[in-house]
Amino acid sequence: MRAFVYLGGPIRPENIQEKPEVDDFVVCADSGYKNALALDVKRVDVLVGDMDSIGALQPPEGAEIVRVPAEKDDTDGMLAVNAAILRGATELVIIGGLGARLDHTMSNLGLLESVAKKVHYAYICDGQNRVRLLRNDSIIIPRSGYKYIGVLALDEKIRGVSIEGCKYPLKNATLYRNHQYAVSNEIVGNCTLINVRRGAAFIIESAD
Repeated sequence: MRAFVYLGGPIRPENIQEKPEVDDFVVCADSGYKNALALDVKRVDVLVGDMDSIGALQPPEGAEIVRVPAEKDDTDGMLAVNAAILRGATELVIIGGLGARLDHTMSNLGLLESVAKKVHYAYICDGQNRVRLLRNDSIIIPRSGYKYIGVLALDEKIRGVSIEGCKYPLKNATLYRNHQYAVSNEIVGNCTLINVRRGAAFIIESAD
């Protein structure tokens, strides 16, 4: 099952093409409900959070409401992602959660690592950036409205990094977390093939 998880934070709605379909599960984390409304999402299955950020908005009709204390260990984003997984999600599309407070951004990027072994795939986007986690694997990414693409080492060292179909190709390279140079690349064909033989990296597409 695919789940859409809407988080708070600024988004660029005009750049977000991902839309839930009839069979998709939809979870909103507190103010993520505002982003869901901005993207004309018709149905919300679960709204989770302390509800301190939705203001005067009425909770979505028919949604399961999961209220949690304002003072808690897990963030609303963590709770929303876990709610989706507990209800059977094996694919996650996370909308929002980037580009505002840096601590929130870093925490939300960490969600990709925390769910890597629990779901088939997950990514997070806000219309400015789209981020995936790639570990000991390869991925084909089609050319899209995101102009730039970067491969950023998450581990101290990642080996066997190859990039095909981009302006600046790499072959069997080693990247280091404290020396990130595989950034601001551009897809020149219909798609790019990125391979990371050993280690984990964030694959980041950026609009501008």
